[in-house]
Amino acid sequence: MSFISRLRAANSLGNPNTSTTALRPAYGHGLPVPPAPLHAPAAKPARAGEVSPGRFSNGLKEFLWQIEDIGKGNLLDLGAVSQATVTYFIERNFKVYTEDLLAAWGAFLEHDLDRTPVLPAGSEQPDTSPAAQADRFLASNLRYPAESFDAVLLWDVLDYMDRDAAKRFLPRMTSLVRDGGAILAIFHTRPPEQFQRYRVRDAHNLELVPVPALVQPRHVYQNREIQQLFEKFRTSKTFVGRDQLREGVFVK
Repeated sequence: MSFISRLRAANSLGNPNTSTTALRPAYGHGLPVPPAPLHAPAAKPARAGEVSPGRFSNGLKEFLWQIEDIGKGNLLDLGAVSQATVTYFIERNFKVYTEDLLAAWGAFLEHDLDRTPVLPAGSEQPDTSPAAQADRFLASNLRYPAESFDAVLLWDVLDYMDRDAAKRFLPRMTSLVRDGGAILAIFHTRPPEQFQRYRVRDAHNLELVPVPALVQPRHVYQNREIQQLFEKFRTSKTFVGRDQLREGVFVK
């Protein structure tokens, strides 16, 4: 029996009378499934008869084991919308919510940089520190009620945030996860040469899709830094692959 079945609290999505923004439209049984990824170019088509083998993922395997006893749960995918990923979890009775966080983060940083030179002379300049930028970003993003989700696909989002920004981001992320909920995160052990998106291919494999970079990598997190970021979580497991990817599964 997984941790999720022993630890998960029977919480609702939050009081509907609170001022927190309601959950965005989701995908689930009887709800629409996107025909293709919406925020990233499609992968190059395989040659006739060629099947992409995917990447075996111990992290995905562990993540799925942690959430297998939920029944009908809520999952938040913070990557580009993927029909394969959405369908996989819908078939396992999850309602899937999506928010392409890196697309939003990249657009925010570009806007934040562009607006500074046009401020009137003598006006107060905005704080451009990573922590302050993260605070401004979170004022209009990830606005879900507390304890909304049983599972979160964080992917490699944190690699594209400065450490101080990540320290602001994790408390918000932690608040959205129910007790017993799990997060799957990916970290590069060296600066990535290629920006990529992730899709769930099956219970053991991920598909890594190279796409044009939306944001430049900001930090290579060491294991101790990762543990500090997820210190509010009860348990964690990490797996390092030959491709320099460290997968982490964190259970609240």
